Amino acid sequence: MISLAFWATLINYLDRQTLSVAAPVLREQFHMTSVTYSNVVSAFLLAYTIMNGVSGTLIDRLGTRLGYALCIAWWSAASILHVFARGALSLGIFRFLLGAGEAGNWPAAIRIVAEWFPERERALASGIFNSGSAAGAILAPPIVAWILLSFGWRYAFAGIGVLGFVWLAFWWPTYRTPLTATAEVSEPVPGPLALFRMRFVWSFTVAKIFLDPVWYFYIFWFPEYLKNARHFDMAAIGTYGWIPFLVAGSGNILGGMVSGHLVRRGMPVGVARKTSISLFALLMLAAIPAVLAPSAAAAIAWVSVAMTGYTGALASMLALPADLFPKNAVASVYGLASMGSGFGGMVFTLITGWVVQNYSWIPVFCGFGVIPLICATILWTVTPHEARSAIAPAAISR
Repeated sequence: MISLAFWATLINYLDRQTLSVAAPVLREQFHMTSVTYSNVVSAFLLAYTIMNGVSGTLIDRLGTRLGYALCIAWWSAASILHVFARGALSLGIFRFLLGAGEAGNWPAAIRIVAEWFPERERALASGIFNSGSAAGAILAPPIVAWILLSFGWRYAFAGIGVLGFVWLAFWWPTYRTPLTATAEVSEPVPGPLALFRMRFVWSFTVAKIFLDPVWYFYIFWFPEYLKNARHFDMAAIGTYGWIPFLVAGSGNILGGMVSGHLVRRGMPVGVARKTSISLFALLMLAAIPAVLAPSAAAAIAWVSVAMTGYTGALASMLALPADLFPKNAVASVYGLASMGSGFGGMVFTLITGWVVQNYSWIPVFCGFGVIPLICATILWTVTPHEARSAIAPAAISR
């Protein structure tokens, strides 16, 4: 079951990474400046932000099987529509549609974790399925660059988009809800407004504003950085651009292992999650020496460390809602919290485009090295540690 979530997440990242790999070509063909490109990326994040608040509740109401299927069918069709882009405006519209569908992946996958895994295994299970994001980002540069150089960028979007429908052919006849979760899942789903009034939900949402934009920066801007700051051509991007994502894949497993180890040693679950998040947040400071490194090889090495920090922290972030909420509310909670992710990503993307165009890459990398520490601070000072302080059982039943 978790392997299905892994493959869906991998396809999700192949779809979104196709633009970042093709960006140097599309920017020239459509005459896009850094600010224009940031607007196109923000169109994706705007839809992603809005639909995070909707998709989680939708999945909780429809069930994991149907809800996940609808999300991946939508985003796969949206990926294929990129073939018809004729300029920045139409490209932005198709990115908006893609973001609307892709928002459902993590709420659905988190619900799978909640349905199938006990709390001591949830961070590792979350890390396993989320490693699909790193795997997709690893595969995107060489695959997309090869298709683009051999056939053109339109074939890249179409070919990657078809993969989602292949996944559906395996998902629909395979997925089932475990018997142990059926009774709890059948309970009424709390409304979004009722959930968002809870301290955990709104504070977790704010914390994600300062964590997830780090990953969006690397997936959407790293190929541009290699081209403009390190003078890589498309072939070199395809050859070396996947390396940080390969290294980052280890963070998904390491983060889950660290969190699970702390729980097994007797540390309270919430404290264990936050300790692991904080340790990996410190690794993201490696973005600062990355941009100051004299060679491209050293820069890629430091970026690899920073991205490993993100994936390690995210393994525990993904597990937190399942630790504190019943299974029938997990997708809704994570979807609402991910609105902070999309909002932060959109704002920081616009800032990135403006700063790069008017100044340099240095303040951008420094900023993305520091802001994860703000996330960790919010988790420790505002977000409740345990379920009993996060939500009253009566509140969920309403």
